[in-house]
Amino acid sequence: MTRDRSRSYMRSGMIILLAIFTLPVLLSASSAQTVIDAWDTVKVPPAPELKPVTADPKTTALLLLDFNKQTCNAERRPRCIATIPNVKKLLAEARAKGVAVIYSLSAGAVVTDVAQELAAVPGDPVVISGPDKFLGTDLEKLLKERNIATVIVAGTAAHGAVLYTASGAALRGMRVIVPADGISAETLYPEQYVVWNLANAPRVSVQTTLSRTDLIRF
Repeated sequence: MTRDRSRSYMRSGMIILLAIFTLPVLLSASSAQTVIDAWDTVKVPPAPELKPVTADPKTTALLLLDFNKQTCNAERRPRCIATIPNVKKLLAEARAKGVAVIYSLSAGAVVTDVAQELAAVPGDPVVISGPDKFLGTDLEKLLKERNIATVIVAGTAAHGAVLYTASGAALRGMRVIVPADGISAETLYPEQYVVWNLANAPRVSVQTTLSRTDLIRF
């Protein structure tokens, strides 16, 4: 056997051995579980801390999202009704300090559909849109005109208007405060994953403070 042929056999043997050891790894990777497969094994992460926060009333806006009767009612979303007393106190404190208050409505609603306890007063801006209240509205313009650097986001649904509007504000460079007792969904799970998302999402989390209505000061 010549030296060249011997080297050729050695290379072939190494290739075969490499294939033998690599194939199981490749097969394992191709059959890795999806999150759906592992759904029942997922562990709930620890709850994030709710922090006290002080906001400058001159550069802060309180965004009250979709507290209209079409989306916030005892039949469809009783958890929204339960947040109203908390938000009412926050709204009163905000108005007393001169904080800008901006409302959003779901499609087809009018401002008089907002829960009576949270009713708008003359001069409060109102936007109407889907989950992202920046989309197709002048919300960003309204905030810029008032030199707003911080928004407090309360409303429903947590996994709709709250998630996308809070994220949109954060991605526009604003400081975002979300009171956990001021957001709601049909069940607890959407509220949970929205809170987790806001606390962990890239770029959004560094701009967002999770709080509670009684921990917010002006």
